Amino acid sequence: MKSIHEILKYYFGYDEFRPLQEEIINHVLNSSDALVLMPTGGGKSLCFQVPALAMRGTAIVVSPLIALMKDQTDGLKANGIAAAALHSNNSDEENDAIMKSLQRGEIKMLYISPESLISGLDWIESHVDVSLFAIDEAHCISQWGHDFRPEYTQLSTLKERFPQVPTVALTATADRITREDILKQLALKDAKVFVGSFDRPNLSLDVRTGYGTKEKLKSILSIISNHPKEAGIIYCLTRKTCENLANKLQQRNIKAAAYHAGLSPDVREKVQEDFSADKLSVVCATIAFGMGIDKSNIRYIIHYNLPKSIENFYQEIGRGGRDGLPTETVLFYNVQDLIMLRKFADESGQSDINQEKLKRMQEYAESQVCRRRILLNYFNELSDKNCGNCDNCQNPPQHIDGTIIAQKVLSAIIRAKEEMDIMLTVDVLLGRLSAKVREKRLNEIKTFGAGREIGWKDWNAYLLQLIQMGLIEIAYHDHSHLKITSLGWRVIKNREPITLTSPNDIAARIIKKTSTNKIETSQDNALYETLRQTRTRIAEAHNWPPYVVLSNKSLKEMAEKKPLTINALGQIHGIGNNKTIMFGSDFLLAIRQFLNVSEEDVRRIEKEEEQHLEEERVSLRITKEKRATDHFEISQERKGKKSSKGHRLDTMAHSCVLFLSGMTIQEIAQERQLTENTIATHLAKHIASGEIDIHELVSQDTIDKVAAYHQLNPEEKSLKAYYTALEETISYNDIKFVLAFLSKE
Repeated sequence: MKSIHEILKYYFGYDEFRPLQEEIINHVLNSSDALVLMPTGGGKSLCFQVPALAMRGTAIVVSPLIALMKDQTDGLKANGIAAAALHSNNSDEENDAIMKSLQRGEIKMLYISPESLISGLDWIESHVDVSLFAIDEAHCISQWGHDFRPEYTQLSTLKERFPQVPTVALTATADRITREDILKQLALKDAKVFVGSFDRPNLSLDVRTGYGTKEKLKSILSIISNHPKEAGIIYCLTRKTCENLANKLQQRNIKAAAYHAGLSPDVREKVQEDFSADKLSVVCATIAFGMGIDKSNIRYIIHYNLPKSIENFYQEIGRGGRDGLPTETVLFYNVQDLIMLRKFADESGQSDINQEKLKRMQEYAESQVCRRRILLNYFNELSDKNCGNCDNCQNPPQHIDGTIIAQKVLSAIIRAKEEMDIMLTVDVLLGRLSAKVREKRLNEIKTFGAGREIGWKDWNAYLLQLIQMGLIEIAYHDHSHLKITSLGWRVIKNREPITLTSPNDIAARIIKKTSTNKIETSQDNALYETLRQTRTRIAEAHNWPPYVVLSNKSLKEMAEKKPLTINALGQIHGIGNNKTIMFGSDFLLAIRQFLNVSEEDVRRIEKEEEQHLEEERVSLRITKEKRATDHFEISQERKGKKSSKGHRLDTMAHSCVLFLSGMTIQEIAQERQLTENTIATHLAKHIASGEIDIHELVSQDTIDKVAAYHQLNPEEKSLKAYYTALEETISYNDIKFVLAFLSKE
């Protein structure tokens, strides 16, 4: 049985766990339930995938989207892991084949929708050895969650039907009330709650206020041009906006497409496949509809409109930069979005809580302090320093005397009898003869054209600030007209001075952002481009998205370190054993040809590398053996036995020490030129005396089976009798180990 660290390196190509992962994995391996909250891209999947590989049986993973199931299983298969997904898009023959494989115990991880799981629970209970249940996107089970799905509520029956099987629920965003509801709905009474850090320092945070349609498009085109050959998502509030924006980008020869719930399943699937395969650069998606993909190399996330909650916003920006490389996120914010979202919240079934969540989103967008601290605080994670990677940190707001500006706005509202919305107020201040201005004869009031010297965008920004400061408010139930508050009246009467933030620093902010936030993926590096093309060819041959083959982070590291041998390639982040075997030679060939390295040079490097590795192995073995010898002697002394210090260890103790130093039975037999059966006899003695932990050699299932036969036949001494009675499924040596353990007990 491999340790969890060996599993991490062998299958996933990672040298170490991220914070909390190891603790969660060990908790689950202890057959305990857990609720895991980690940000999107924070490594939630490994928290159930590693235990699934370490445990006997099949892990059942509940997932809400077929696309997400396919994405996850493709990635697992690329890592050499037996995974499958049962869903309606499969043919009957495919699903039948999966079910037969399940019965034979050939699948380590099965992805399934909540509906399919519940309807097939009787069959699973009878035919599948379930190791654990993983409930992905667990917030879907709660009506307080931002993406509630009624079919998830049936999952409470799992704990009743499988009380001994550990359940791990996972979500990227859940506030306190949602967390409590998840635990209640899944009947996880004694589950431990793990909350990972929500800090994603590689994501820059930028809010741009008061932009009109033309200015948004210009800004979006600038962002896209800063990320050639890279992917991005633009979230929009409505389907119409998605389609209009995608069309405008297409007209400028940008590979873009719309993606929303109103499109046919075939169209959505085609968009998703093309985006995953890097055939599309940009997807314009509705906020209300998730794409369900795990694409790791998304370099920018743009919110064309204000999201309805911080949970939604955080989950959506979290789809960017999952490979850990710098990623740009931009949020466009104006009052019109706020008005529309308030209307949606009023019409929802949970008006109060949705209004409160929208208010917190509004506070984030309007803040003049470090935005990352606001996000972290929302998720109950305190930060005592500014991030340095948001617009407010990189370009702190500049303040101006806004007294005259405020007086002009307040005067215009008063003279219009408080019957103007924001758009109309700006038209009046600019002196525009729009149809509404003429209709209401607002061109006749004294303040008409009083603000011609200020631009349209700046007036929008100033009005927003006056609303934030509480001088004016929006009467949402009165056609969104602007009303003067008691504070506003006091400013008018007492002529109190007003300080506003200058919107003129926006251009400088954008210039700074584009010059300092270049993605460091060696875009100008010819080797990186060669490796990227190699990855594309491999992906097309396997019908996988390119990021399933390798992430951009792995390609970047490969381009920098330029490995020339299999051993060196295996040290690159994210390249596990299976990927090394499957297509390691393709990448090595590309690097060798690019660097013009001869076969003779490669053989020389391999020989030097092998010699160095052998020296390291010998040194490590000597160190481990010395530590194990010291440990063994101390153990003997504590038990009152004669110390062997200064003397050669007896033959059985020598085998024990070598085993404790990390050598396998086969390696010890080869080292000592003895048979494996002899070494097993040596180790059995030290299992009986307590020097060796039985679980280092056999599984608990094996112990239980041998112990059950022993209990019925306590006088039986013949290993062959045990071997026959247990249907020849357990080796003689494993039987020997368990009997030694039972004698100790």
